[in-house]
Amino acid sequence: MKKTLFITILLAITFQLTSCKSETKKKSVKKEVATAAFSLETANNSINWIAYKTTDKIAVKGEFKNINITKNGNGDSAKEAINNTEFSIPVSSIFTNNPDRDSKLKKFFFGVMDNTSLLSGKLTLTDDTNGAALITMNGVTADLPFTYTIEGKEFKLNATMNLDNWNAQNAVDSLNVVCKDLHKAADGISKTWSEVSINITSFFK
Repeated sequence: MKKTLFITILLAITFQLTSCKSETKKKSVKKEVATAAFSLETANNSINWIAYKTTDKIAVKGEFKNINITKNGNGDSAKEAINNTEFSIPVSSIFTNNPDRDSKLKKFFFGVMDNTSLLSGKLTLTDDTNGAALITMNGVTADLPFTYTIEGKEFKLNATMNLDNWNAQNAVDSLNVVCKDLHKAADGISKTWSEVSINITSFFK
């Protein structure tokens, strides 16, 4: 009887000590998890673009409202957070402050591309002012060279995209057909340019 009681007490003490160790371990793990000083997940990110229409090259401005950071995006500096970041942008988030234009871009531009519900890419900084974005669009993956600046907590990227590099001429032609009169200048020629200016700003909190 005494032997049984002794074993029961010993097991209870052992269980309690084991539980305490587990709790201590869990607490220490939580303390080790730290928030990065710079994170694109919590930054204010804006993705603006400028397309061009008519032979006069009239600017048409727009933006993408949503961006998803799919890999990396954290660091002890803005440069470290940006470098090697992977992202995706849903084309459904396109916005030009013109619902009819937005609808046409989704249906007659991105809609005729191959597997392009998302634009995906990876940012690589090659030096203190230059980099390249590896962009996948229309089933094609190609580099988009860019220049950038970092001032304090603000990162700014500027690039010029030639849509021909993503075999997107069919999409450009498709949009021009549906916007034929809107893209016609005084010379009577309807034109949609393959050139798109990209401007991205990230302000880290």
